[in-house]
Amino acid sequence: MTKKTLKIIDNTLKDIKALDTKTLNLKKINSFTDVLLITSGSSSTHMSAISDKLIRELKKNKIEIFNLEGKSSPDWVLLDLGDIVINIMSKSARKYYDLESLWDDSLA
Repeated sequence: MTKKTLKIIDNTLKDIKALDTKTLNLKKINSFTDVLLITSGSSSTHMSAISDKLIRELKKNKIEIFNLEGKSSPDWVLLDLGDIVINIMSKSARKYYDLESLWDDSLA
């Protein structure tokens, strides 16, 4: 399921022109998720459009979203699919939290 789901997510992010998408494979080094996906939007409006389109596509493909946080946040929206966690971040939040450096050996 993860490969199919990642393909759907990747295609959706490309369609909506999400920025600087990184996929981190965490399966062997943690227990909270297999894949951490980080992407950015050019503005809060773009981030909202990204999350809305992702939610529509995931629901259309019957992929369960276990948790959604920050939907109205201008800096960070998180979608938890269980085996995949999607982070949609503003450029400033992404730079500040620097999630990639926490997991830099895990770039898929």
